[in-house]
Amino acid sequence: MTTSKTHIYDLCMIALCTALIAVMAQISIPMPLGVPMTMQTFAITLAAVVLGSKKGAVSALIYVLLGMIGIPVFSNFTGGIQYLAGPTGGFLISFPIMAYLIGLGSDKWKNFRGGFPAALILGTTVNYIVGTVMYCILTDSTVLAGVAACVIPFLPTAVLKAVLASALGLQIRRRIGVMIPKTL
Repeated sequence: MTTSKTHIYDLCMIALCTALIAVMAQISIPMPLGVPMTMQTFAITLAAVVLGSKKGAVSALIYVLLGMIGIPVFSNFTGGIQYLAGPTGGFLISFPIMAYLIGLGSDKWKNFRGGFPAALILGTTVNYIVGTVMYCILTDSTVLAGVAACVIPFLPTAVLKAVLASALGLQIRRRIGVMIPKTL
């Protein structure tokens, strides 16, 4: 496999995962306390598992930057820097970190059996912490109110999305790994 073909392949995979995150963000359910339930975290997890730490983080970063400059990729076809500076902006801001951490587990899962679940939990936890802290600061809420609005309603679906994205992502990663030498 030559270097230029590898770069083109990597760029295409990063772009594809960035587009997937943008599409999945549109699957959104409004919640009473203002934090919508979306499929962004499913897509971030999937991208991280498939692409690994660095490329997964780049994909998530490109998604955040596209939304920041006003391209309507955030939930409900919104975009603009005000969404990063708003009460739910911490979740968006932490997506590249989340992807990097989950991707590390995906990269190293064969070397350390407990590494992938630990990385998955750590990446998701960082997303919740950064999102909840920013929510509390900007809404002048207590930590308990922030956890009630930003964490508790989402835990059951977070587990389901993480398990499904991981299972699907590991299968895709295995199949892509088998196909790459044959196609490039």
